[in-house]
Amino acid sequence: MLYGIVAFFAFRYPAWKSFFGLMTVAYVFLVPLVLGCMTVFFGEWRARRSWWFRIFMPWAPVGLLALLSLVFAWEGAICVLMVLPSFLIMASLGGVLYGLTRDLRGTRLNAVLVGSVLVLPFLGAPLEHRLDTPSDYREVATSIEIAAAADEVWPEIVEVRRFRPEEHRFAWVHAIGFPRPVAATLSRPGVGGVRRATFEGGVTFFETVDRWEPGRALAFSIASDPDSIPQTTLDEHVTVGGPFFDVLRGSYEIEPLAPGRVRLRLVSRYRLTTPFNFYSSVWTDFVMRDVQNYILAILRRRTEGRGDARSALPQ
Repeated sequence: MLYGIVAFFAFRYPAWKSFFGLMTVAYVFLVPLVLGCMTVFFGEWRARRSWWFRIFMPWAPVGLLALLSLVFAWEGAICVLMVLPSFLIMASLGGVLYGLTRDLRGTRLNAVLVGSVLVLPFLGAPLEHRLDTPSDYREVATSIEIAAAADEVWPEIVEVRRFRPEEHRFAWVHAIGFPRPVAATLSRPGVGGVRRATFEGGVTFFETVDRWEPGRALAFSIASDPDSIPQTTLDEHVTVGGPFFDVLRGSYEIEPLAPGRVRLRLVSRYRLTTPFNFYSSVWTDFVMRDVQNYILAILRRRTEGRGDARSALPQ
């Protein structure tokens, strides 16, 4: 456990940023591997333990480290939850690898040999910094069917009226700390107009319209200012427009299905720049999809509710 705390603060120490960093393979994968190895090493100091012990006992220091990070606000809930699966899996792997090595040798490993494993993340991180971090450009598409005509849906996507408290519903992405949408305003109709989309916590996107087909499609490029986002809103590792993540484009498309029924499609394109995009993309895709589905659901309720209200008027 002590090793995990020391590694955490060493890797996040600003003066050592050019050598270490929390967003590295060395920290996200090697540190928990070492934690698992050391947990089983000390757990089997006197006698061999079961495979259940080797697999699951390493979860104890990982869970405690995650809890301390949340209680003392070392990291936000978003980052802790995103990295937790990796830590649990790699810690178990570390415990299993130590157990296999011990069984093959027939005796407990030398403390000096095991101790040398402690430095692996600290040796790997500087080497990792010498490599270029890959960028992955991904798209997330979501859609929803709406019982309304295209010309009824169009005004709801061009400008999104401020969400009322009673319109909000539970969403996992908001439960773990991502801000909820607030509103979207448009400077002027047509190509070149700027859509200002705001979220809770002071998060703002400026969306320049480059496709304008009334009743059919709306598309825009997206710009954000990470320096304007309060540090209390998003962790630096998940800040939109930061070095690791940025949303680049968005588009709405309205597809007629039948008289008075359409499919509304929302597509976002984003950049992901981490040494482990294969892992990060699982989370970013989930977050983007959940945010988009949340917005689409509110747009459907608004559009269909407006139609219901109009049909209820006396003829």
